[in-house]
Amino acid sequence: MNTLVSNKTLQKKLLAWYEKEKREMPWRNNLNPYRILVSEFMLQQTQVKTVIPYFERWIKSFPTLQKLARAQESTVLKHWEGLGYYSRARNLKKTAQIILNNYAGKVPDSMDEILKLPGVGRYTAGAILSIAFGQKVPVLDGNVKRVLSRIFLLKENGRNSQSENILWEIMHSLLPETGSGDFNQAVMELGATVCLPKTPLCLLCPLKQNCKAQKTGKQDLYPPHKLKIPSMKIEVSAAIIIRRNKIYIQKRKLGGLMGGLWEFPGGKFKPGESAEQCLSREIKEEMRVVLHIDEKFMTVKHSYTRFRVTLHVFLCRIRSGRVSPTECEKWDWVKREKLDTYPFPAANVKIIRSLMNHQSLSK
Repeated sequence: MNTLVSNKTLQKKLLAWYEKEKREMPWRNNLNPYRILVSEFMLQQTQVKTVIPYFERWIKSFPTLQKLARAQESTVLKHWEGLGYYSRARNLKKTAQIILNNYAGKVPDSMDEILKLPGVGRYTAGAILSIAFGQKVPVLDGNVKRVLSRIFLLKENGRNSQSENILWEIMHSLLPETGSGDFNQAVMELGATVCLPKTPLCLLCPLKQNCKAQKTGKQDLYPPHKLKIPSMKIEVSAAIIIRRNKIYIQKRKLGGLMGGLWEFPGGKFKPGESAEQCLSREIKEEMRVVLHIDEKFMTVKHSYTRFRVTLHVFLCRIRSGRVSPTECEKWDWVKREKLDTYPFPAANVKIIRSLMNHQSLSK
């Protein structure tokens, strides 16, 4: 596909561009393996601009792997709040504990060992080994797939294991003998800032003379598009239950979606239900109490990767019954000003912000 000479030309052009144009990122200033580990967990399916403030707060609170390993899970989840995919936070903490106990507190520097860590797949392993340890190991994410596909007019888009393996092999063949970490980051940077999914900035690309898609005007056709799965729409009701100036919250069971996070109780609509009917039924089923719904507090819309939620939120009191939750790990009554000390899903955080400004909660 490519000769050694053209590979070296590509490497030289790309690395020169990267040295000049790379964005400032806090993990690039210090290649400590722990910092790279944290950044790569956070960057999984999340944009750089979103990650940067989370990374900076994280490093202030957990500056060392040892401190993270010994932290309470609730504290870890609170620091991750709003970043999504909370299993990453739990896996990162588990990884820190394993490294502390099994590797004397040092991030392993072999592919076999690092792949044993929770939440570490081939991409994350490649990023850590190449960037933190300078090893000749490739990475392959969405940006890299797009750059490779356009440069070489590849039909492979990584939608199955066979096409993905081909892309891994191509990326490995392009790596320089030294400086693979910079080269990997350069390809990812090119995909993130120039070789964009829509309307790529080809005139700014250091590889425009090497790019077959640019030469043939087929940038928009590569990589071949995956079929889009429509987002599922979900209607949910939630209750802000107030008693003696405190608000009821409950902790989701571990293992499920957003497990270990706190939430306001409620649930999904059934066919034909109104928001109020849904809420009354859900609370009776899950808490064994009958609600009095005082008023509609707000409507929250929030998008996740594969579904969109419309959350109807009501201010409520308990009319009858004794609170006996059946669908949560634990529950509590907390003062409004203490709500933001608990880790909540992003949609619930929006509710808490509004609650902080609400004046009439002393019921």
